[in-house]
Amino acid sequence: MILTIGLEIHIKLKSVNKMFCQCKNQQNFDDLVPNTNICPVCTGQPGALPTLSEEVLEKVLLLGKALQCTINETSAFDRKSYFYPDLPMGYQITQLYHPTNTEGQISFFLDNYITEKIVHLQDAHMECDTGKMIHDGNQALLDFNRAGTPLVEIVTKPDFSTTEEVIEFLKELQRIVRFNDIADADLEKGQMRVDVNISLRKSESDPLGTRVEVKNINSFGMIKRAIEHERIRQEKIYETEKIFTQQTRGRNDVKGESYLMRSKEDALDYRYFPEPDLPPLKIDKKRMERLNGKEITIPHHIIKKLKEEYGFNKEYINALIGDKEVLDYFFTILSHCEK
Repeated sequence: MILTIGLEIHIKLKSVNKMFCQCKNQQNFDDLVPNTNICPVCTGQPGALPTLSEEVLEKVLLLGKALQCTINETSAFDRKSYFYPDLPMGYQITQLYHPTNTEGQISFFLDNYITEKIVHLQDAHMECDTGKMIHDGNQALLDFNRAGTPLVEIVTKPDFSTTEEVIEFLKELQRIVRFNDIADADLEKGQMRVDVNISLRKSESDPLGTRVEVKNINSFGMIKRAIEHERIRQEKIYETEKIFTQQTRGRNDVKGESYLMRSKEDALDYRYFPEPDLPPLKIDKKRMERLNGKEITIPHHIIKKLKEEYGFNKEYINALIGDKEVLDYFFTILSHCEK
């Protein structure tokens, strides 16, 4: 059977302040005392109003340019309403209907930098993060330091057919945001979170199969295992000719299994509607001119140069592309040699 995969990637932006308030946008919460980096805005107190961070907007636009997105002159925010203990406002501010960055694509290498592939993007939209719930025995502890921190959710088209494609795409995306100082995108620290949408079909001419979304994935190895496990699980279901509904599943990597979180029938009704406390976002010509004047580093282009112009093998390329400081040092030394 043919495997089809799409991704939803949440990346925490690297900015001084949170998305809609002046609280510090801490990158490592292990260094912060719980519930100390909060204010009336990010904890949803009555009468507190959000104000979009200028730096967050600049990072989002820079990412849009790096991902070859269409940057819309007018975009808007929406409320995604649901009730959960780690969501202090009772809703999340996001961009469902009119994202700032739409379409786009990422090029990357496969087969040790031999084959090239392009994956197309649906959008790269802004949204603020929730707080964090910590389960400790019979207690549920809440830390709102993360609430209101800025995210970009990148939604791909279902262009993947192998786990290798998924992993190499994510590595290139991680390099893009790191090389351009948009985000640190450390999976283990929760700065980059991946949801994988997986379906099977018998042939290319068939419509896409029933989609299953697997959440709670925080490493490249875990992503590989989650995809392979879900592929086998769905194949067994199809062999019995049973019918299953579109569903969302969690991943327990220790047990090597997934579990049902919700099916389409009992999916949450988020009651999206335009965010009343934020006006439409207008990107004026001066801002676009400044954006167009900024240089973007595309790792895929660098890899191609190292491979084609310098004839480097995969080991040399990996050594250089894995660390931006080492790469910059290499090109600095190279510039002196060429003189």
